Amino acid sequence: MGFNPGMYRYLFSDSDDVKKQPLTRALVVRVFGYARPYTFQIIWMFVAIMVSTALGLIAPWLIKRLIDTVLPSRNLNQLNLVALALILIPFASAGLSIYQRWINAIIGEGVIFDLRVALYRHIQHMSLRFFTNTRVGELMSRLNNDVVNAQNAISNTIVQILTNLITVVATLAVMLIWEWRLTLIGLLVLPLFIWFAQRTADVLRGMIRQQMEYNANMNARMNETLNISGALLVKLFGHTNSEVTQFENNAAKVRDIGIRQAVVGVQLFALLGQIGAIGTAVIFWIGGYFVIQEDITIGTIVAFGTYLTQLYGPLQALASAPVVFTTSVVSFERVFEVVDLPLDIVEKPNAIALQNVQGNLTFEGVSFDYNAISGGLLQDVERVGHAPSATPKAQPSETGEATPHHQARTQALTDISFSVRSGELVALVGPSGAGKTSMTYLIPRLYDPIAGRILIDGVDIRDVSLSSLASNIGMVTQETYLFNDTIGNNLRYAKQNATQAELEAAAKAANIHDFIMGLENGYDTLTGERGYRLSGGEKQRIAIARVILKNPRILVLDEATSHLDSESEALIQDALSTIMQGRTSLVIAHRLSTVRAAHEILVMDRGMIVERGNHETLLEKGGLYRHLYETQFGE
Repeated sequence: MGFNPGMYRYLFSDSDDVKKQPLTRALVVRVFGYARPYTFQIIWMFVAIMVSTALGLIAPWLIKRLIDTVLPSRNLNQLNLVALALILIPFASAGLSIYQRWINAIIGEGVIFDLRVALYRHIQHMSLRFFTNTRVGELMSRLNNDVVNAQNAISNTIVQILTNLITVVATLAVMLIWEWRLTLIGLLVLPLFIWFAQRTADVLRGMIRQQMEYNANMNARMNETLNISGALLVKLFGHTNSEVTQFENNAAKVRDIGIRQAVVGVQLFALLGQIGAIGTAVIFWIGGYFVIQEDITIGTIVAFGTYLTQLYGPLQALASAPVVFTTSVVSFERVFEVVDLPLDIVEKPNAIALQNVQGNLTFEGVSFDYNAISGGLLQDVERVGHAPSATPKAQPSETGEATPHHQARTQALTDISFSVRSGELVALVGPSGAGKTSMTYLIPRLYDPIAGRILIDGVDIRDVSLSSLASNIGMVTQETYLFNDTIGNNLRYAKQNATQAELEAAAKAANIHDFIMGLENGYDTLTGERGYRLSGGEKQRIAIARVILKNPRILVLDEATSHLDSESEALIQDALSTIMQGRTSLVIAHRLSTVRAAHEILVMDRGMIVERGNHETLLEKGGLYRHLYETQFGE
């Protein structure tokens, strides 16, 4: 097959949708920093490479000796020794190759472990805001695909560079000693090797980044539509075919960019192979002339041809090493994008641990805005081939003022102040979207306020260690989440060393023990994906049992009984009354019984406390609470 310029259109043309990114020294240093813990293994691998290279240089020398000395002298003893050596060398090389691969695996898998743990640790420390703005599939792609691909930059690239560099230097030394003229002629093709490799690295790096983004988008869509909630929604709205079509479009982008990447890689090796073939032909042509002129022996040119193959192979690999490295670095960049995201919720270096907590809770002039914090999201990272995402802005009404029952606003909470003494119950009521849930999210520091402070027993929660804060606060949210595990293990998430007796005591307090014991496997029953094998009331009571097992001093509860049947609602209300005894409780109330039992009722509207007092006092005022009572709490 002849040279076809059309084959190389990807290599020699710039694509508008694939942007080149500079490879900075700081990035390279940071990447190789992950190899530092494996310095000892790298040294031993370096020794193995040197010994293996030396063995590879002996074989051509033996062939030269065989042709120039042994065969002309008809020396059978030397012939036997040469043959034995040619047999033993491959066995020794194979053993070294196995050892080298073992060391390489230690380094590569170690890098994957370090990267994956660092990434997962940082993601776990991100605030709730990060998770509400990031697709799970995108994170899975970075934790799996990108981390594995990044391994190549450390393990494979280092091995290739070391092996090929040592081989090239040693081979060149031998070749220069034997015949310096042919060696210099053979090196004339080196600039072409380097130029083509650099050109390919620039093109491939942009392609790899785009391919990874396409993969991340495809994975994110799969995660959204293949989990139980997404699958249920797709089927209920009859969008099976449209989802398949959208997936086909995403998968087609992955396929097309993969084809382009493969073609560019093949183009590089095809070009390098053609250059190497030309160089080899020239060497044998000129070398043959030297043999005819009796300047060199036949054995020399035969051995020289073998050395030339050993030289051009590593040269091609060294030329393509930047390609492999730069494509792997793209994965590192995507991992670093997440690792470098700033944390919204930061624990102070000298944070104190809450001890002997009484449960006095105070809000002092607290304001909160979901959009006040800039940065810290994957959408804020500039990506090749993606336009920056704009933050949606609230649109004013036609009159410029919101109606009394309209909760749209720019700030979630404004100047919230109240106190709950130890053992008291405070009920939060208000229209949907008034800011009740946002207020409860601030207590365990899922978010931080933009103004004011929150105190527990007189201590600002921002001065408290996150672990001690979490251990003293228990939350039962409206949307109950259970892991796809046994009921017992879901309960033990609150207390990992809990005994079976403690599990049963908590379940009895939550009115769920009898139901669990009625199951075939009891506490070893699997809950299913997100607990979908259980009803809403059953999941809610398991969540209450989990909080009872945790035994916190402060409870934050969303009763979430408005959509349950009467029996489940009665069981949950009884469980809630049990768990709230002797604890400081802040409850988003859905039932009149909870409202009447509260020491104080906070009525919220548009992110502010507009009324406060007990049930009778607020009814007499005839304000928003009376309206809510008549529409929501009326019996």
